[in-house]
Amino acid sequence: MSADEKLLTLNLKIWRQKDAKDKGQMVDYTLEGVSTDSSFLEMLDQLNEKLVGQGEEPVTFDHDCREGICGMCSLMINGQAHGPEKETTTCQLHMRSFNDGDTIVIEPWRARAFPVLKDLTVDRSAFDEIIMAGGYVNVNTGNAQDANEILIPKESADLAMDAAACIGCAACVASCKNASAMLFVGAKISQLALLPQGQVEAEQRAANMVAKMDELGFGNCTNEAECEASCPKGINISNIARMNKEFLKSAVKSKS
Repeated sequence: MSADEKLLTLNLKIWRQKDAKDKGQMVDYTLEGVSTDSSFLEMLDQLNEKLVGQGEEPVTFDHDCREGICGMCSLMINGQAHGPEKETTTCQLHMRSFNDGDTIVIEPWRARAFPVLKDLTVDRSAFDEIIMAGGYVNVNTGNAQDANEILIPKESADLAMDAAACIGCAACVASCKNASAMLFVGAKISQLALLPQGQVEAEQRAANMVAKMDELGFGNCTNEAECEASCPKGINISNIARMNKEFLKSAVKSKS
């Protein structure tokens, strides 16, 4: 043990659901010997080892890189997307953020567009459909132009990079009372709209992506900024304003 490491006993309330058709319910677990140096997902691994050892079904949850990059670790922890630490994914959340004897409520993302598949795992393929509707660029497959020859104002480049930091985890949707995907869509539109490489599809991109977002059942933005507050990558809601601007430009050009 490190000098600062402590062992916790935790009371866990976890959403268990056999499949998409099951009603589901909260189930209580007690887990002892949780190191404060372990990550939240490692704590769930520890719980699952205990459950398997007892002949019980382990808890299903999404994870992949465990480095805060892939966006797979989609959990509501005590009512907060990704938990209590600002700009931190669930996989990068450590148990030192909790105290001995704490009760931790763990649920999946809650949104009509993200149906629960099993336990804490939801179907987020709706985001893939939005990207397929317009989140791409057409490029000449010949020799690539030297990057240094493409003149881009630093401010635009910085804003595009900030928007491109979105990992598509959907915390914005889960934390919004309307289950709005506008921060995600705004970020994906912005990262292309701000760069010359994204201008080929500019007239259709926003219209197509917004239409697909609406079709899939996501709600509208009411400017309460829960999405920005819960985003593990700090995506700014100014991207929603840019999306609206691009959408209006697309609507005007389609009528001209």
